[in-house]
Amino acid sequence: MKRIYLISMLYIAMGIHFAHFANASEQETVQSAETKVIVKNIPYPSAISQVGIFLSDPNACADGPIPNLFPNYILPGAVLDPSRILVCNGSNFGSPLAPDNGRAGSILSINPNALHILKVPRRFAKSGTQASALGGDVQMFTANSPSWLNSINNPNANTAIFTGVGNPLGLSNNNAFGRVWPASSPFGSRHVGTSSILDPTGLSLNGAPNDLIGGVYLGSLTNRDQVTTATEPPVHPGHQEQIIPGSLSTGAVGLALLGSGPDAACKATFAIVTADGGIIQAQTAFGIDGIAPTGTIQPLIGKRWKHNKGLSPRLGVLMNPYNLPTGVLRQLFISEPFTNTIAVVDLVAYTTIPDGFHTVFNMGAIRRLHSSALDIPIDMAPTKRNKDDSRWASNTTLDENSDIYVANRGNNTIVRMDQQGGVIAIRKVHIKEEKNFKINGIATSFDGTKIYVTFVKKSGLGGVAKLDAF
Repeated sequence: MKRIYLISMLYIAMGIHFAHFANASEQETVQSAETKVIVKNIPYPSAISQVGIFLSDPNACADGPIPNLFPNYILPGAVLDPSRILVCNGSNFGSPLAPDNGRAGSILSINPNALHILKVPRRFAKSGTQASALGGDVQMFTANSPSWLNSINNPNANTAIFTGVGNPLGLSNNNAFGRVWPASSPFGSRHVGTSSILDPTGLSLNGAPNDLIGGVYLGSLTNRDQVTTATEPPVHPGHQEQIIPGSLSTGAVGLALLGSGPDAACKATFAIVTADGGIIQAQTAFGIDGIAPTGTIQPLIGKRWKHNKGLSPRLGVLMNPYNLPTGVLRQLFISEPFTNTIAVVDLVAYTTIPDGFHTVFNMGAIRRLHSSALDIPIDMAPTKRNKDDSRWASNTTLDENSDIYVANRGNNTIVRMDQQGGVIAIRKVHIKEEKNFKINGIATSFDGTKIYVTFVKKSGLGGVAKLDAF
């Protein structure tokens, strides 16, 4: 007992607080959910999102870039048709692998309302383009292939020779500022990771605000001290050194949109969780700064799934911008699959320059949600996805007072929790057509009526299933 007391006091001294909720006797009854397979034959499917509507708000920072610049890509049946789902996976589907870019991987654009189960052809994208199959119901969005090198739009970038994806494990659709942001571990969890900003073409950002980044962040090549130069626009003079240390020195395993940073620069900023348990922030103009050091989140390095040894461990990240304590700007919910916990990280402002312009997010208090309903929580999704706020609308942003769906890889359940960790309902994912599978990702439909899950069998092949929201 004395030892437990001393450990508790140590955590309090470190600013780490634990919240315990939902003992077994308090849990809702687990009900079986009717689950329908909609896609098959996807190797190692992971993160998933419905595209949703990209906002076009003249008063917003980015002035609706996708509706204004790429109107044909959001038409019905097009690759970013709002109703389609984007599915990260571990295959190029025949598209040639980019040299020196690590593992294969791609993002598929899929029609979730097809009349029959879609069986993705193994090499349908061998052309190396945004190829389509099955009457357009399956389309390639982007892959780790030469057609999508950063150099095509950004020849001067420090990461010009790299692509936007490779073994992608996280996905956030920035419906507010536009563009699609994946997070990848192309060289494995122990080595440098990537995150990228993708146009509807699947290429990295064209017309990037910083030509040394372009649209691909990797390792320490796109840290603030590597990309802030005298060539920046005078209205946003660069701060030459990193404000908080951090880099993509290990694989990127999850991410979420933060909206614009606290520096008033009106540029999109993302929080990226790395395999070593650190959290960094990637800003489109000034590159990467840290948020939280290595080990803040339970590390995934060296971890493997018993059911799928070739599948990279990943986690879920959500952002909450509403009803926060005084001084807190954003809040991150990050699943920790190997400890059956969810870390709740407060983000505050950190300023080093008196004029207040160069201000970044910094870690505040951290607490953890515990529940016996959590069994290898692999991913999370909002019950109400934020879809109308031009500051931070995305699939990884909680709408005001939204609950959270937690996908449990361990027992294939989905838990509906409130933001304090209270269990509201539990559903068992039961797929009649499949046996011996594990959930590996979750997303909520744009209208909040459906839940999409990726699943993986022992062979590594998997797919997507859908069920009703609850």
